[in-house]
Amino acid sequence: MVIINSFEEYKSHEGKVLGVSQWHKIDQQQINRFADATLDHQWIHVDEERAENDGPFKSTIAHGYLTLSLIPYLWKQIADVRNVKMEINYGIENFKFGLAVPVDSEVQLKATVKSITNLRGTIKAVIQANLAINGHDKPAYVGDVIFLYHFN
Repeated sequence: MVIINSFEEYKSHEGKVLGVSQWHKIDQQQINRFADATLDHQWIHVDEERAENDGPFKSTIAHGYLTLSLIPYLWKQIADVRNVKMEINYGIENFKFGLAVPVDSEVQLKATVKSITNLRGTIKAVIQANLAINGHDKPAYVGDVIFLYHFN
């Protein structure tokens, strides 16, 4: 894990891979909990028998937004940004889903610092998020997450 204590330390990582998270297994229970929470019960996600027999992936797959929702959890395994009064999840941009994530797959987040900008005391960090699927060359998705920080 990378510890970042200031704008200057963050800026020193600009243009570089900051790190990778641990592998996280997405099982059917997690997919079902997400479906229940979002009321998104499409058969490709929750009907194991139908997905196996009729689905293009021969198994259920994780919701795309479930995989996106893992970003804060996996990000905290990569970076610990300290000495901040406030951290804000500001936005996401340019996300493209490359592959579906079949049930029981392991995924891993790779974070690259695209840019760090000081906007009169508010630090804007643009982080490229790349979600790898264990055993696949193509990622589940690639896109930018934007954080705003107010350092002490």
